[in-house]
Amino acid sequence: MPKNEKLKSILIIGSGPIIIGQACEFDYSGSQCLRSLREDGIETILINSNPATIMTDPSMADHVYLLPLTTKSIVKILKEHPQIDAVLPTMGGQTALNLCIEADEKGIWEDFGVKIIGVDIDAINITEDREKFRNLMEKIGVPMAPQATATSYLQGKEIAQKFGFPLVIRSSFTLGGAGASIVYKAEDFDELLKRGLEISPIHEVMIDKAMMGWKEYELELLRDNNDNVVIICTIENMDPMGIHTGDSITVAPAMTLSDRTFQRMRDMAIHMMRSIGDFAGGCNVQFAVSPDEKEEIIAIEINPRVSRSSALASKATGYPIAKVASKLAIGYNLNELNNQITKSTSALFEPTLDYVIVKIPRWNFDKFEGSDRTLGLQMKAVGEVMGIGRSFQEALHKATQSLEIKRNGLGADGKSYTNYDQILEKLEHASWDRVFVIYDAIQMGIPLSRIHEITKIDMWFLRQYEELYQLEKEISTYTLDTLPRELLLEAKQKGYGDRQIAHMLKCLESQVYKKREELNIQRVYKLVDTCAAEFKAQTPYYYSTFENEVETADGKCFVENDSKVTDKKKIIVLGSGPNRIGQGIEFDYCCVHGVLAAAECGYETIMINCNPETVSTDFDVADKLYFEPVFWEHIYDIIRHEKPEGVIVQLGGQTALKLAEKLERYGIKIMGTSYQSLDLAEDRGSFSTLLKENNIPYPRFGTAETTDEALQLADELDFPLLIRPSYVLGGQGMKIVINKKELEEHVVDLLRKIPNNKLLLDHYLDGAIEAEADAICDGENVYIIGIMEHIEPCGVHSGDSNATLPPFNLGDLVLEQIKDHTKKIALALNTVGLINVQFAIKDDKVYIIEANPRASRTVPFIAKAYKEPYVNYATKVMLGEKKVTDFNFNPQLEGYAIKQPVFSFNKFPNVNKQLGPEMKSTGESILFIESLKDDEFYELYSRRKMYLSK
Repeated sequence: MPKNEKLKSILIIGSGPIIIGQACEFDYSGSQCLRSLREDGIETILINSNPATIMTDPSMADHVYLLPLTTKSIVKILKEHPQIDAVLPTMGGQTALNLCIEADEKGIWEDFGVKIIGVDIDAINITEDREKFRNLMEKIGVPMAPQATATSYLQGKEIAQKFGFPLVIRSSFTLGGAGASIVYKAEDFDELLKRGLEISPIHEVMIDKAMMGWKEYELELLRDNNDNVVIICTIENMDPMGIHTGDSITVAPAMTLSDRTFQRMRDMAIHMMRSIGDFAGGCNVQFAVSPDEKEEIIAIEINPRVSRSSALASKATGYPIAKVASKLAIGYNLNELNNQITKSTSALFEPTLDYVIVKIPRWNFDKFEGSDRTLGLQMKAVGEVMGIGRSFQEALHKATQSLEIKRNGLGADGKSYTNYDQILEKLEHASWDRVFVIYDAIQMGIPLSRIHEITKIDMWFLRQYEELYQLEKEISTYTLDTLPRELLLEAKQKGYGDRQIAHMLKCLESQVYKKREELNIQRVYKLVDTCAAEFKAQTPYYYSTFENEVETADGKCFVENDSKVTDKKKIIVLGSGPNRIGQGIEFDYCCVHGVLAAAECGYETIMINCNPETVSTDFDVADKLYFEPVFWEHIYDIIRHEKPEGVIVQLGGQTALKLAEKLERYGIKIMGTSYQSLDLAEDRGSFSTLLKENNIPYPRFGTAETTDEALQLADELDFPLLIRPSYVLGGQGMKIVINKKELEEHVVDLLRKIPNNKLLLDHYLDGAIEAEADAICDGENVYIIGIMEHIEPCGVHSGDSNATLPPFNLGDLVLEQIKDHTKKIALALNTVGLINVQFAIKDDKVYIIEANPRASRTVPFIAKAYKEPYVNYATKVMLGEKKVTDFNFNPQLEGYAIKQPVFSFNKFPNVNKQLGPEMKSTGESILFIESLKDDEFYELYSRRKMYLSK
């Protein structure tokens, strides 16, 4: 059946602010969906309250409503757009589904004659209501773990008595495993049951017999109106049951599943999808398999929407699930659509992978002091990375190199755990760094059978680890001069970085690189093509690997490289890697706009990033996508291969910025602001000297590299003091101290965590107002795109503050100082591109806290509030194509816009929730108010001092 011609105008519900459990994977799916519907000439109306995403960019939908995700907002939109025919709620995660159900229950869709497409309400209800779901599975003959529903404390106690421990408690209608827990002992049951019932919006929990140690799998499916079903991807969790899939290390394709069991699982998944309702779209099914010869299968759950895993499956296979699911929702059948990668075959096919992908989550426990760091059924990760390789070992190494936690890969970097008891403890209670701990355990000589017994991780994965360790041991017996070529090639094929090999050989990374050059062991690039090269792919989406040379009949030796270099002028944009607190989706927004602006200037655009959740790693955003770690060795090889005009580092947050020094050292051109200026702004001491020379006030400060120096400084500066390390993100390690004891403790701790760092001690301006400005500078002219005043006092990190645009309480004298200081600093730093400056205001005097000559967290917020494409302008300035004076700036905002932080503290019940100089929020929403008399503003302002922690 072709497209439903009756659908002319569709409302899409977004997922709102980023929280743990619902991150930027829905920005990716929402953006793909909007582009997909517009291709068919459908009018798109979007509601989403998140200003940091590409999805809410004015260019993405015909009408974008940055409103709170409530039924009140839905009614407002439906009144303004009576032409809306349908609503598509499957692209905005659980938030969108829940809102869709609420609107349905209130009769809103019926009142306005709006049809729900992509899913039906019955399907949502069946999958969310665990009791209904269980009954349906029994009816269709799909086995599940013994389980029962409880809607009261008493019922729960009775079920526990019947099943015995361990048990799993899951709350109905929640997200990211909220309210879920494993109960091993009777004495813990009461409290966890109470919590589960409280967290569920309908006060219902499902209590399951825990299938601990069983293997977990996920299947991603698509179905059309004709009942064609395709399985896009099978994902295997390396971790056994008991760890939320969002916190699990996952692998595609499935590695340890027999074909017979896979066929059974596939049939079950299709049967389940067909039984939950009559709808066309995407679906995610989770199964557990017994770890014995029987390979019994039980169903865990089914989600009738695109999910975190479908973003991963999309990037893993190259199959744009969200795009195709949107087409199916408006009536197309799979056989009527093109495979987006080959452009010549149909979308009614199942991708074949001739490579392996490994996803590793990224946590931020250091931001939640006192948090429980063990992993379980409640998701705790804030982001994720994906590595692509020819083998599991290579993909695993590339994923670990992408994490940005100061590791060079598995082992061979001098950072292994060496305490036997600590290793066993970390294996027993799944820890965030278990991916490294398994290697350390093997290195220590703990037998694989023991590691398997403790972790229940399949022996196949453990043997892969063991092989890696054996190789490291063998290489370590050689020197750089005696190392045979085949061993060096094997190490590279298994993903070891040059730094790790240098560690094994006790030499320098550059020497290993040189040796590889001499022996002609070069990285080659392969296409992600969805069909294992059976058909020619049209999309330039690459990963790197190492291959043996092939000799042709006429004696020619070569290694095949799929990435052909054109003679066009090129620009590389460095992505921001995995999401984390302090560096989130707002930098992906900046990178995507940077790519599009460079394309407008006639450049071939090349994106390097390793985050599977984001729009920047969509195969059709840049001219070429390298899905690679944002890790020096990988970047340098791509640069040598592509020979770009230059590299943009200003848009990818601290990740890209940290690589500026290496780029400078290797003579690679940095577009826009030079490395010297970036470094000067990061080095707290040099920057303060620059302020002094320009007669700009700043709090009294001093720098220290040892605890003694810090204690001496304290006498001169007076408490309270703000301590800040250099070169960090999101206020990491920042703290306000009020006496010498606190000062000593914090400095010792910082120098242990970040050795050789230069610390800046500022006299903390107690009770000051904080403000910040973002500007674009071309080296001669400065245009301030926005000045924001924080509602919270100085001392709360800017990312955790409610920021008001324009300022609401600063006099003309203060505003003039802010403008003057911003312009002076931008010019003194020779800024070419974006700059963000932060201020503290006390007694009508404006002091500088810091300046960052790069894209900041607030740039997307200002762009959305003023309806101006500032990143596009700034990129053209960086490329030297335009001057600031070439743009016709026309900001439009009636009233005020407030950037409101959103926290995920509910994932960490026992954590100190006070706010201070270290950032803790995971996302943000935007609130528009007409005047300061608005109740919402009044409430925010009255609470402003509640959270400050010293």
